[in-house]
Amino acid sequence: MIRLQNVHKNYGGCPALTNINLHIAPGEFAFLVGPSGAGKSTLMRLLYREEAPTTGMVFVGGVNLNRLRANQVPLLRRKLGIIFQDYKLLPRQTAFANVAYVLRALGVDEREIARRVTSALCVVNLENKGDAYPDELSGGEQQRVGIARAIVNGPPVLLADEPTGNLDPATSLEIVQLLARISERGTTILISTHDQFIVNATRKRVIALRQGEISSDVDSGFYDAEPSAMQNIEG
Repeated sequence: MIRLQNVHKNYGGCPALTNINLHIAPGEFAFLVGPSGAGKSTLMRLLYREEAPTTGMVFVGGVNLNRLRANQVPLLRRKLGIIFQDYKLLPRQTAFANVAYVLRALGVDEREIARRVTSALCVVNLENKGDAYPDELSGGEQQRVGIARAIVNGPPVLLADEPTGNLDPATSLEIVQLLARISERGTTILISTHDQFIVNATRKRVIALRQGEISSDVDSGFYDAEPSAMQNIEG
């Protein structure tokens, strides 16, 4: 579902990513971890085509992102689910309207929009908050609205870039557990994070970056922020 082949990304001649080869299968749940400056955000931006690789190939959902024209990128993003650290909600729109935004941009019928948005809000346990505005919601609730918006169109891939960076540990764990349940429905999920707590509590696949390279890739791993600390705890 996600594949990077021999990917390099340079900025002004300085390498941000070096020889990245990565495959994430359909329905898989994985964390992308590493210290600040390791290349996590750069890799995530490649996946939703905010950036293009200097060399190498990037595929998401069978689409070769290298071949996308600029006018095709918005359509790609509407087909992906993308969750950000700062929520990126429209402040003057209700939770319902924020979730409905992508569907309206795609020209979906209003009756179908109502059905899908109501379903998405139920998934994130906000069925009673549809009329609330972002400033009336807690940080965790705002991020749940962001998740509902990301899943409302049934995307095959969900990308979450530091989704718990502004949340307390208990709320962070609730958000990640919610994403894990969504993954069980068949959605491929990749979460970029430096949050050791949620990684170690979830025990999913952990892909570690260090200085722009994959330093470790472990099933059922944990993370203690040290370059040699990725360990397999299976069995």
